[in-house]
Amino acid sequence: MTTPHLHSIVKRPLITEKSAYEGNERAHYTFVVDVRATKTQIKTAIADLYKVRVANVRTQVRKGKAYRTKYGEEHAGDWKKAIVQLHPEDKIELF
Repeated sequence: MTTPHLHSIVKRPLITEKSAYEGNERAHYTFVVDVRATKTQIKTAIADLYKVRVANVRTQVRKGKAYRTKYGEEHAGDWKKAIVQLHPEDKIELF
């Protein structure tokens, strides 16, 4: 089985006040990832992209929000969030 491209697994970092605090204080970084990606794929993609050692990966599938149009109610697509914990000696510079 072929492995997908790294940038198709990890779409972008998710920068919020909470994720910035977690990154600075606890070495936890948050990323938006492909909904079909597994924890193992996310771990290897982050390790290869940022050259860090990943200790743990937690994931959440977030439901897309509902919005109204003149034709009825629509839903935005679901998305997956990965919270990656790094080795205590490693750090990712996002800015």
